[in-house]
Amino acid sequence: MSGARHRSGRVAVGRVCYPPMSQDRKGVQMKQWEEFVHSWSPWVSGSILGVTIVAQIALSFILHNPSAIPALEWLGYAAWALSAVFGIVPMIALRVKGGVPKGKSYMRTSVLVDSGIYAVVRHPQYLAGVLINIALTLITQHWLIASLGAVSAGVTYLDTLRADRDGIEKFGAAYERYMQRVPRLNFVAGLLRLARQGRSGR
Repeated sequence: MSGARHRSGRVAVGRVCYPPMSQDRKGVQMKQWEEFVHSWSPWVSGSILGVTIVAQIALSFILHNPSAIPALEWLGYAAWALSAVFGIVPMIALRVKGGVPKGKSYMRTSVLVDSGIYAVVRHPQYLAGVLINIALTLITQHWLIASLGAVSAGVTYLDTLRADRDGIEKFGAAYERYMQRVPRLNFVAGLLRLARQGRSGR
């Protein structure tokens, strides 16, 4: 069904004219979406991620695409290796720089870490999960694994939104400034940003 915009700003759908969505209404809807995301139980998202990742790995040994493109397979292995970097390095970085109390998990930081790998992306371990999804999709090149990967990546993205809110609650304005400087998951943009900083600092 097509719609046309009248001079008054109303949008006509069929024979019914609807007023354009106001900024206040958009703000309310965005707020409702944010509340939904942040009310999302970590147990639920963890369960979904666990099931989808395990299913992808298990199915990768069963499903074989005879038309798989070798170059994409190798790209998948490269993504898998990169996921190991983004998954392991943060454990060391947070424990060394994050002011973690003795005997506590590396996630129990008391200091905002914004250097090293955390100067590339804000959520490197979430990025590692997304890269695993991409890797398994490229290696198997099967629609079922790609579908599971899309679900897993979507849930991971929602988790990063909640993680940002938690960061603001914990570190306040310092984390908000950090969000403005460093990308959420786009490591290419993060590396380019560091490269530009390096050139300007010479």
